Amino acid sequence: MHPEIEALLDHAETRFLKNEELAIFKRYAATLAQRLKVYEFLRDKEVAIFQPIANQLQETFPQEKQENLERSLTHWLLALRHCAMAMLLNDSVFLKERLLDWLSGIVQAHQSQEIEATILKLLQARLKELLSEQALAILQPFLDQASTILVRPNS
Repeated sequence: MHPEIEALLDHAETRFLKNEELAIFKRYAATLAQRLKVYEFLRDKEVAIFQPIANQLQETFPQEKQENLERSLTHWLLALRHCAMAMLLNDSVFLKERLLDWLSGIVQAHQSQEIEATILKLLQARLKELLSEQALAILQPFLDQASTILVRPNS
């Protein structure tokens, strides 16, 4: 759950929420239905999202070992699933704690940033085809967070 909402729930034990606290809760609740729809869409269309990306990846990197391409594709499957959950919870800390801290090390160890960047580009294009602008806007901050860590250059 979103940390601000958790804090509001903690305050409920001692007092009613103030107007500004209620406003935070209202904003969270107002977007929940839409976030649920986007989450369900991503869950139901995962194969339709990633199959064209997998096909294009093989064309783009014909000399790359299949296992390397599959590993990077798996990274983005996991990243999108975690981005979707973070979006549903409206909690960017969830994404960092659950996925990005450990996955970024794996990407750097395999030196697969070029493949990861290509998958990100293809994924962004695919999501733009499939999602409405409004749905994509809800998901985009979490994809940006994932891309910042997974596609950064080697340090």
